[in-house]
Amino acid sequence: MTILLVEDDRAIAEALIDGLRTNGYSVSQVVSGAEAVAKVRLGGITTVILDLGLPDMDGTEVCRNIRAFSHVPIIVASARETEMDRVDVLELGADDYLVKPFGIKELVARIHAVMRRATGSGAPVTQLTAGSLVMDTKARSVLLGGAVIQLTPKEFELLAYLTREPGTVFRRAEILRDVWETTWFGTTKTLDAHVASIRKKLGDGAWIESVRGVGFTLRVVA
Repeated sequence: MTILLVEDDRAIAEALIDGLRTNGYSVSQVVSGAEAVAKVRLGGITTVILDLGLPDMDGTEVCRNIRAFSHVPIIVASARETEMDRVDVLELGADDYLVKPFGIKELVARIHAVMRRATGSGAPVTQLTAGSLVMDTKARSVLLGGAVIQLTPKEFELLAYLTREPGTVFRRAEILRDVWETTWFGTTKTLDAHVASIRKKLGDGAWIESVRGVGFTLRVVA
């Protein structure tokens, strides 16, 4: 399996390549957005690790271009840490967002998680309903009041997780363990960004309620 690293900072790229190869991955590196899009078009890439600050175009445009023809998992790795930066990229189809600096173990765990979700493993074949929200986990489709809602793979898994038990308050650690499939001891900004993105796509933030100091729960909105 080949990881495509899109990073123009030589020192960062060398450290990530060494770490990924030590963990058994084949790594191909490019330094520009145009090269990244062309490389994905050629095929053979299993996951893209994408920096946003590239010399020829912003990484958000790279993400948009790749999503126009490919569903390859994309993990954004950027120093930008505002909620809006994360939400914008996730809405464009990125599967995960890491804020620099981060450790190689964290990156490898995220790669494992997005690749498992990309193969559809572990998703029960059933229909989930909460009021006007209907999710088909086999077709991986979402309808809200009959209208199609487009979610990224990770957004779908997160919303399905909450929809299976409406009204149940799930702790952040539980969500990260079960949806991200990893034990997590650091920041939960990625989770917050995904929740914000889903709320925006559903058109009403009341669907996912934040329980201060605990986590999140799905509330049926009339």
